[in-house]
Amino acid sequence: MSVEIEDLKSVKADCENCFGLCCVALPYLKSADFAYDKDSGIPCENLQTDYRCGIHRNLRKSGFRGCTVYECFGAGQKVSQFTYSGRDWRKNKEIEKEMFEVFPVMQQLHEMLRYLYEALNRKEASGIQTNIQQAIEKTERLTHLNPQSILKLDIIQHREYVNHLLIQTSEYVRANVKHDQKQRVKLKKGIDLIGSNFKGANFKGANLRGAFLIACDLRNSDLRFADFIGADLRDANICGANLTGSIFLTQVQVNSANGDHRTKLPPSLEIPSHWLN
Repeated sequence: MSVEIEDLKSVKADCENCFGLCCVALPYLKSADFAYDKDSGIPCENLQTDYRCGIHRNLRKSGFRGCTVYECFGAGQKVSQFTYSGRDWRKNKEIEKEMFEVFPVMQQLHEMLRYLYEALNRKEASGIQTNIQQAIEKTERLTHLNPQSILKLDIIQHREYVNHLLIQTSEYVRANVKHDQKQRVKLKKGIDLIGSNFKGANFKGANLRGAFLIACDLRNSDLRFADFIGADLRDANICGANLTGSIFLTQVQVNSANGDHRTKLPPSLEIPSHWLN
């Protein structure tokens, strides 16, 4: 079993086919990531009539860094073009509120699919491949439900079901990591490491699930085969770090960090443009 290219495209944002849902449905507070407060259901003032962002090329300079590190995992186009069959919220006010409520639920389902697709491609998890495939099929069926049914989903229960398989996958991958004589850093789940200095540290095969790595110095660190699901890498310095083979690392996490041309990423991820400026 393997993941097709079209499957991977389905869990990546396609803003051209979305009605700007993340720019309307989601709230945010004025902070280092956003220039002003916005309530859910209120369109961002930068959202244009064609559902494009008026400052897309200058989001960071304009105080909207948070937008550059958000990923809907393809939920935007799914809700816009499939769930609501191309009906937009501006012309169909009767579906406006419901669409904005469906979107974050769909985002969670698509995020789970993204991780499950990666798990399916991990040869180390071949022993549970059938279970992973079943989870993918079940999750995909949920994304095909009508709006009313989506809003009634027990998303927490389904996430627990999926997470069990993701944890197993992580354990299989990390169990095969050969450690050298250099002591690997050991961390507890969800540990707060904000601003810590880990320059040159050995995190090879580490469990970084839920770790707060905000503004950490991870320059030249060995992060190969580390599990990054839920890890917060905002403003972490990963210049020269090696993240090849890492597990469940997303483009969003990479975008939120600071790296350079020496940073080694998994082939599925791209070097953010702001690293090179």
